[in-house]
Amino acid sequence: MTLRLTEADDRLLTERAAKEHRSKHDLVVEALHVYLTERQQRFDALLAETLDEDRELLDRLAK
Repeated sequence: MTLRLTEADDRLLTERAAKEHRSKHDLVVEALHVYLTERQQRFDALLAETLDEDRELLDRLAK
């Protein structure tokens, strides 16, 4: 896979990797994992909240 970054983003990533003594690859993999995990958790929470709030309406529609 190829990741194309703007010069500014590549510079920020390079600086962060140096500060943390980690590879840019490692930071990108971790950032992607965090993004995907948090996005799924937010979706699951929103779905649960919606189902809870609209339970009565959904029950009526199901009949």
